[in-house]
Amino acid sequence: MAAVLAGGITFLFYRRLSANAQQRRSTPIVVAATDLPVGVTLTQKDLTLLDWYSDALPAGAFTKIDGVIGRPLLYPMAAKEPILQNAIGVEGAGIGLAGKIPEGMRATAVRSNEIVGVAGFLYPGSHVDVLVTFTPPGGTVPVTETVLQNVEVLTAGQTIEPDPQGKPQSVNVVTLLLSPQDSQKLQLASGQGNIQFVLRSGADQKKIASLNPTRLDELVVGARPAPVVAAPGVKHAPRKSEPPPSVYMLEVIQGTQRSVQKF
Repeated sequence: MAAVLAGGITFLFYRRLSANAQQRRSTPIVVAATDLPVGVTLTQKDLTLLDWYSDALPAGAFTKIDGVIGRPLLYPMAAKEPILQNAIGVEGAGIGLAGKIPEGMRATAVRSNEIVGVAGFLYPGSHVDVLVTFTPPGGTVPVTETVLQNVEVLTAGQTIEPDPQGKPQSVNVVTLLLSPQDSQKLQLASGQGNIQFVLRSGADQKKIASLNPTRLDELVVGARPAPVVAAPGVKHAPRKSEPPPSVYMLEVIQGTQRSVQKF
């Protein structure tokens, strides 16, 4: 009796699962036929169709290969991975870096070194602020000002994909993704003084609206006013003692070593 009861329950579950599987229709979507590198222009041999459940289609998936052929691939793809709308560029946009530039944006290159490039830790996809140190026209005191905030790094040198192991790499040129107006600001700033990149957290997308430039005289800490010279025969009340100047802490990171400087 136990065997008959178990067999009956198994049969009922099997029929129910079979009915559910038949009710779930499948839709063919476009996937990568083989492993594809970034920047390749997709052709017929790079693509194939794979059945996918209709109620679980990935957002932005394609159902026809003709809608994908001739478009550049913005990110590397593994075999059988669905080709999505946000992973390919516009047809005719070009290959490599040109295919990764959205409509209305520009790729602007800036000369870099180990200091500007944040010690080699700038990777494609990083976000930075751009600072410039210069002396304003007619002024005598240098200032440092943030001219651009939350700018995406397109390439570091000739690399358009970050190193999988995150190893630092010193490069001579960094390419930023900017609007036409911000491209003009960057070119003007680079001709006025020294450019410096400030690396941001990937989760920090906020822009500071009121960010004042920093003047050179603001770095002078604890400066005392000139002593008052009393005229002959005039007595002044003794001056109150001034509080000691503030101490600033600066953490310096060199590779894996850290040190703290006080001034």
